[in-house]
Amino acid sequence: MLKLNTIRKHPGATQARKRLGRGPGSGLGMTSGKGDKGQLARSGGSVRPGFEGGQMPLYRRVPKRGFTNIHRRTNAVLNVVELEKLDTQAYPVISLEKLVEANIVKGRYDRLTILGTGELNKAFKVQAHRISPSAQEKITKAGGSFEILGVPQAKGKPKKKNVSAKA
Repeated sequence: MLKLNTIRKHPGATQARKRLGRGPGSGLGMTSGKGDKGQLARSGGSVRPGFEGGQMPLYRRVPKRGFTNIHRRTNAVLNVVELEKLDTQAYPVISLEKLVEANIVKGRYDRLTILGTGELNKAFKVQAHRISPSAQEKITKAGGSFEILGVPQAKGKPKKKNVSAKA
C-alpha cells in the first residue's frame, strides 16, 4: 500500500550535480571542464542570446512588420449561457460596469457584446453595445429586455479652439 512515508523516486530519476574543480582525481578539476583560455573559460564568459559572432543578427536583418494601434477598442464577449448562471435578484440590469464590478468580466474593455450560445430562462435587462440577433431573441423570449448602447467616445485631450488674435 502506498503511504506518504514510502514514496521514493524511481531509480535513475535524479542525478548528483557535477562538483567542478575538486582536484585531478574527479576528472573535472583545474579548468572545471571549460578547457584552456578563451572567452568561454572566463567567469561570465558567454555571449548574449541572439549573438552571431559579430554578424548582423537575424532579429536585425528581418524587417519589422505591422504596428500596435494605441486607439484600439476591445470587446468583452459574453454568451447567454453565462447570463443564465447569474442571479436576477443581484443583477437585474446587466451592463459592462456591473459585470466588471462583479468580477465576471476581468480586464479592461470598452464595449460589451452578447452572443446567443446556450439557453436563457431568466429575465434580465441587458445593456450592451452589440447583441447578436439570436441573443436578442432568447432575451426577449425569457421575458427580459435589451438596450443597445452607442459606441463610447475615445477619452483623450480636448481639442483646442482656434482663436484668432484679431481685434
